[in-house]
Amino acid sequence: MEQKTKNLHNTNGFELLSKSPAPATVDKNDYHFGEKVGTTMTEITPESIVTSSDESLTPTSNFVTNTPSEISNNNNSTQRRVVLETKDLSVGYGKQEILNKINLKFESNTITALVGPSGSGKSSFLRTLNRMNDSVKEYWHSGEVMLDNEEIFDQGIDLISLRRKVGMVFQRPNPFPMSIANNVAIGIKTHRLAGKKDTGALVEKYLTQVGLFKAVSNRLNDSPFKLSGGQQQLLCLARALAIGPEVLLLDEPTSSLDPQTTQAVENLVTEMAKDVTVIIVTHNLAQARRIADYAAFFWDGKLMEYGRAAQVLEDPQNEITAKFVTGKLG
Repeated sequence: MEQKTKNLHNTNGFELLSKSPAPATVDKNDYHFGEKVGTTMTEITPESIVTSSDESLTPTSNFVTNTPSEISNNNNSTQRRVVLETKDLSVGYGKQEILNKINLKFESNTITALVGPSGSGKSSFLRTLNRMNDSVKEYWHSGEVMLDNEEIFDQGIDLISLRRKVGMVFQRPNPFPMSIANNVAIGIKTHRLAGKKDTGALVEKYLTQVGLFKAVSNRLNDSPFKLSGGQQQLLCLARALAIGPEVLLLDEPTSSLDPQTTQAVENLVTEMAKDVTVIIVTHNLAQARRIADYAAFFWDGKLMEYGRAAQVLEDPQNEITAKFVTGKLG
C-alpha cells in the first residue's frame, strides 16, 4: 500500500517567507541554510533556525541504461560506493503525481546531471533527496530514498543531521542578511563543527576554496548584498561546503550567472567532486557535457534514460531522449 508522508507541523513558530500565495510553515528542523523548498522559490532566513505537450510521445515504460556500478565494471573502472539511492520513488502533490517510480544510484565522488524539459520533475526529485519538500502542502511520496543504506524517511531521522549530509544550493543566490563571514560561519556554529577560535580559519578556508576570499578578505564584515550576483552564488556554495556535506544538490546554480562566473562555478563543481557526490539539475546540455560523469533524462515525471553523460547526451538509445538532446523536442 502506498504510504504518503505527512506535512511537518510548525511547533516553534518559525515561518518560511514564501513568494507563493500560501506560504508553507516549518519547524526548526526544516532549516536548510537559506535554500528553497516547495514548488516555488522560498527563502529561509537565519531567524528561522536558531508536462508533456505531445501526447504521441507519452512513454509506456521507462528506459534506463546500466547502473553506475555496471557502467564502472564494463569500463574496468574502480568500483565506487553507492552513497544515495532511490527505489521506486514516486512523488506528488495532492492528487497530482509528479514523479513515477524513479530508480537511480549515485556513487561517491561523481557528478550526475539531471536533464529534461521544465516540468519533468527534476527539481521535485532533487528536493526529495534531503526532504526539502516535506513542508509543502499536500506533498507525498512512496518508495525509498537510501542514504548510506539508511532510509531518510524513517521515523527518528534528524532533519538537521540529514541536511548536513545532503547540502543544497539553488538557482538564485540568497545570502543571509548578516556579514559575509557570518554567512559561512553560521553553519559551522549551528552544527558545532568548531570552537569559536577556529571558526575564522574555517571561514577563510571555504571562501578560498570557492575562489572568493581574495575579493572579500578586507571586507568580511560587509553585507553580502554588496557583492555581485556571481559572488553571492560563490558565497552560497562556500556556506554549503562549510557544513561538510557528503552529497551536494545543485538546482540550476549557474542559470542567472554570466559566462565567466559560470565557468568558475563549473570548475569549482568539478573540483568539489573529489570530496563530495554532486547531483546537478541543469537545462544547459553543454554544461552537462562539460562537467557530468553521468546523466539522467527525465520526461513527464519518468526516468527515460540514464548512463554515462557522453552516451546519454551524444548517443542516446531512447527516441525521446534523442529528440530532446538534438533540440527537436522540449
